Amino acid sequence: MARENEEQLSALARPVHQQLSQYRVQQIQAVLTLMDEGNTVPFIARYRKERTGSLDEVAIREIEDEANRLSKLNKRRQDVLKTIADQQALTPQLKQNLEHATTLQQVEDLYLPYKKKRQTKATIAAQHGLKPLAEWLLTFPQENLDARARQYVKPEQDLPDLAAVWDGVHEILAETFSEQAAFREWIRHYTWQHGELTSKLRRGAKDRDEQQVYATYYEFNQRLNQLPPYRVLAINRGEREKILSVGIDIDATSILQYGHFRLVGQHKGPAVAKIEAAFADAYKRFLGPAIERELRRQLTDRADEHAIQVFGNNLYHLLMQAPLKGKVVMGFDPAYRTGCKLAIMDANGRFLTKQVIYPHKPASGKQRAAAGPAFKQLLEQYHVEMIAIGNGTASRESEEFVSDILKTLDHPVYYVLVNEAGASVYSASANARAEFSDLHVEERSAVSIGRRLQDPLAELVKIDPKAVGVGQYQHDVPEKALDEQLDRIVETAVNQVGVNVNTASPELLTHISGLTATTAQNIVTYRNDNGAFASRKELQKVPRLGPKAYQQSVGFLRIIGGQDPLDNTDIHPESYSATRQLLQGLTAERAAIGTPKLQQELAQLNQDKWAAELGVGRETLADIIAGLSKPGRDLRDTMPAPLLRQDVLTMADLKPGMELQGTVRNVVDFGAFVDIGVKQDGLVHISQLADHYVSDPSVEVTIGDVVTVWVLTVDENRQRIQLTMRTDGHD
Repeated sequence: MARENEEQLSALARPVHQQLSQYRVQQIQAVLTLMDEGNTVPFIARYRKERTGSLDEVAIREIEDEANRLSKLNKRRQDVLKTIADQQALTPQLKQNLEHATTLQQVEDLYLPYKKKRQTKATIAAQHGLKPLAEWLLTFPQENLDARARQYVKPEQDLPDLAAVWDGVHEILAETFSEQAAFREWIRHYTWQHGELTSKLRRGAKDRDEQQVYATYYEFNQRLNQLPPYRVLAINRGEREKILSVGIDIDATSILQYGHFRLVGQHKGPAVAKIEAAFADAYKRFLGPAIERELRRQLTDRADEHAIQVFGNNLYHLLMQAPLKGKVVMGFDPAYRTGCKLAIMDANGRFLTKQVIYPHKPASGKQRAAAGPAFKQLLEQYHVEMIAIGNGTASRESEEFVSDILKTLDHPVYYVLVNEAGASVYSASANARAEFSDLHVEERSAVSIGRRLQDPLAELVKIDPKAVGVGQYQHDVPEKALDEQLDRIVETAVNQVGVNVNTASPELLTHISGLTATTAQNIVTYRNDNGAFASRKELQKVPRLGPKAYQQSVGFLRIIGGQDPLDNTDIHPESYSATRQLLQGLTAERAAIGTPKLQQELAQLNQDKWAAELGVGRETLADIIAGLSKPGRDLRDTMPAPLLRQDVLTMADLKPGMELQGTVRNVVDFGAFVDIGVKQDGLVHISQLADHYVSDPSVEVTIGDVVTVWVLTVDENRQRIQLTMRTDGHD
């Protein structure tokens, strides 16, 4: 991201904007410089901590976004300055106001009077020569107004009488008042503080809302500055579906008083009434509707941004769920008519075999009878340790089937209900066809479900993030902004974890810092042609993986069991020399990496002394120590493990007060949905998340959390379960 000039850098480096006030000028300058040099956000966050003061990805993204915002603002400002100057209307005061504008809205407000517009009643009146009369009226003359106005009566110019003259003056004044930046800013702020968003059921629209999805908003009003984002999006959707009529309600009395104060003040005389009438009309026809559109757009933009943040936060925690390492897993894709598709993966995720069984109606009795023995034989033949059951169609019946079989085994096998959202999307994709060309779509889905349990991150990156089912109104928000945020989240998660370069798929490698789809595929192709990589250095032989891409990516690529144990750490090769000096100083061999003895020695180091001796920053030394202490570490190992089950639960089994354990599947503004082992996830409303007040559910729970809940109510007819996590009176 190239900086346009030093002035912009200086403007951004001054922490005048609230979102950047927490960062020092030096940090902002360092981030912008590093990005100018072509460094990626994950690389800067991990390997340039000394220069940024240990800013994380979120902070670096905030600075990047503010830089982009200022870049757009500066470009628009320069365009406006040039346009007004070309009109020979750029006064020193206007130039100063534009140069001090901090938002695009302020720039547009200042530009509005000079903006080319279609022919209006006001422009026609000005063309007829009425502008001087309008300007004279604003001097509050005490003489007879009609006497002066008669001079402008010109029948040949469509000004046949005094009424036509004053109508033209009224239009000029109303348009002038509506284009005053100060008026627009004050009215916008006042409306935001005191206005209410209202919604009503449109006449005859109730039949279109058969399930009364929008019943809450049939007669609804709430202050604009208190509206939660999800309500804005719900109301907007109801309006788009022509079920709701929506508007902003504001008492205009104070606004008209403000106009009187700004325009009239202490003046008296016959001009007052005409000026007040022009301002009232300007508000009614121009200012009011324009401000309403702006504030509706502002509400929607904020709601969109919040929904995108919620989706991103949920996606991050979904990707960072703990993998189930070293287990032979069966993926179980349930279905009725077409049968349940089974796929078995070894402990490394390698596909072993597949089969279709028919345990459910409408299959014949013979097919159902054969399903159990065939299923059990697969479990025993391949020593399956875990079963991942997709939570879609026929999942409850499949869960009962699996549970009954597991009870007959002489060794423990567990099952996990896996969210299969997006599995069908992946199964039909070109990537899935390339990976499993000899499998049917449904069989690929079973593989995906099983691998999601083994390594959620590696499998979910193959799927469009919007298809994984953890969003809130994701279909209503701007697709480009959503895609950009989700790409960032995936990039952050993949690089925080790192990948085994000898097993990673091209889809996973594509998200590694510095790599593209082409270089990721080249890595896999080189690996297939030449065998497993023995060292990180060997990556330099990959076609089109140049020095910069190598520098940006290599620290996130792991070589397990390679020539150098350091290659299985997140220590960057640029720090290998310092790392070896440290090991030599401790008289430790590289083979000792990760041993308790070395961990103890490293914990007792005088870091300031060693940082100076090695010529590295203290932050880099701390990362070297962490890498030597825990080679191959995986951040996800600290996340909650999947909730393993052996027995089935149905909605009929649920009773108020029953205590259960469940897995958080989705977090939204009004609470969290928890999988408690029945077909339908239960809702923990925001008011039931904790014994204390909760304003943001994501502070209390995240996707993948294993939580203790109590049943509040069960509505089998509507398939709704209300749960609580409160400990004060759940019974």
